Amino acid sequence: MPRPKTKRELINLSELNFKKLNEFIDKLPEEKQNAEFQPGTMNRNIRDVLAHLHEWHLMMERWYTEGMKGDKPVIPADGYTWKTTPELNREIWEKYRHSDLSDIRSNFESTHNRIYSIIKKHSNEELFEKKRYKWTGSTSPGAHLISATSSHYDWALKLIKKGLK
Repeated sequence: MPRPKTKRELINLSELNFKKLNEFIDKLPEEKQNAEFQPGTMNRNIRDVLAHLHEWHLMMERWYTEGMKGDKPVIPADGYTWKTTPELNREIWEKYRHSDLSDIRSNFESTHNRIYSIIKKHSNEELFEKKRYKWTGSTSPGAHLISATSSHYDWALKLIKKGLK
């Protein structure tokens, strides 16, 4: 499915990809859900992938909250730039690597629902008009929300499938 360009498309694709990701995990036996991936990726299991998504939801939520108050949020995170996201992602991995999968799944669902609420409360123009808000720079909140939801969920499902081969 192409990248969302409207609120409706963003809602539909985010929910579809969220559902596909969770249904895929739910169908796996417990030992597969907790299995280590093939070597070659920092995210070593499903827990790591979902923790990554959860933490990026939290960052998105922070950017949005600070930005909508008129502040200039640090994006992606304090001490990091888009060029240093591999280091940021390693920090996320370190933070959650000893967490329980069930706790991570609960956290991921909770932050997904909060991000979904942000999407739902805005008009199409508020989400997709570029440069509408100072905090988004030359882009739109929708671009950030796509990255935090539909496209990230698609990435996660592909990574999990590849890792479990």
